[in-house]
Amino acid sequence: MTANTTTLSTGTNEQGNVTITIVGRLDSASTSSIWQKAMDALEEASSKSVVVDTAGVDYCDGTGIGLLVELTLRQRKAGGELEITGLRTEFQRLMDMFDPAEFEKTQIEKPYKARLPEEVGRAAFTIWDNIRSQITFLGELIVALVSAVGNPRRVRWKDAFLIAETGGVNALPIIALISFLIGLIMAFQAAIPMRQFGAEIFVADLIALSTLRELGPLMTAIVMAGRTSAAFAAELGTMKVNEEIDAMSTMGLDPVRFLVVTRVLAILIMMPLLTIFANLLGIIGGSVVLLSLGYPLVTYVDRIIISASYGDLLGGLVKSLAFGLIVAGIGCSRGLQTKTGASAVGVSTTKAVVSGFILIIITDGIFSVVYFYLGI
Repeated sequence: MTANTTTLSTGTNEQGNVTITIVGRLDSASTSSIWQKAMDALEEASSKSVVVDTAGVDYCDGTGIGLLVELTLRQRKAGGELEITGLRTEFQRLMDMFDPAEFEKTQIEKPYKARLPEEVGRAAFTIWDNIRSQITFLGELIVALVSAVGNPRRVRWKDAFLIAETGGVNALPIIALISFLIGLIMAFQAAIPMRQFGAEIFVADLIALSTLRELGPLMTAIVMAGRTSAAFAAELGTMKVNEEIDAMSTMGLDPVRFLVVTRVLAILIMMPLLTIFANLLGIIGGSVVLLSLGYPLVTYVDRIIISASYGDLLGGLVKSLAFGLIVAGIGCSRGLQTKTGASAVGVSTTKAVVSGFILIIITDGIFSVVYFYLGI
């Protein structure tokens, strides 16, 4: 029997139920030829109970099963029942794999609109859970760092130097460019009001103090947070999604000691060095402005030596150490907290950058207050 001989007829059985009889093959070609006829026959049936006789079906594939499932769904929507009889055993097993209820369109539920107390409570719980996790991670990191200082041979120094190169040395060009431009811009902006009083030379004092004490460490930390901290979060987040960190824990290896300590030590070493370069480029940027105003370079250098001291330089370097701990710690922490899912790594990276910026600014404010009261 070929696809062209597939037929569909309707009738009424002894119980008065409408009967749809299908004879022939139910494949992709033949099913499409009788699909609309079957739908029309079902709509014309006045009985609430319809019987589909498939005893004459000698072949049935997924397309034929789709026809039978569609007939069942439409009859249910009309409030009636549909019974399929005579289907061969091998075709019945295929039919049993598809539950018509799974193909019913479910109603879209309206999104639940939370009330203000609920939103406040949820936000408070999220903040508290975040603080708790950060405190836990900080404790684990301190223990691992103390262990590394007590036994330096346990530190994977090759990995630390490699991370120092990729996360620190490779960041030097962008830090140098930004610091130079910041120094240049600040000098131009300061020269405008100082020109009214004939005090353009004191632009050198402003550039020296602001760069050494504030802008050098701060701009370096911000660049490192957006570059290196995000990279750490992405690396560890990918390892977490791929269950590599779980595998390390299963083997008895501490992820904090093997993955975090090396990164923290590398950034702690590189941050003061990068800050020194940032200070140098910022001062050079300011010198360009003074030279354009007609002041000799030796005058600019003398003003810097007079206005700035080693205490200003050391104060900025102490800040850079704290910023380095934040940059590396936040990046690793967010990476280890990565959840499952396609967007989990992106979410962790975003959290690392945002958290890093916030903590850097807060820490910088704390240092400013402490330095003010200490007279530094």
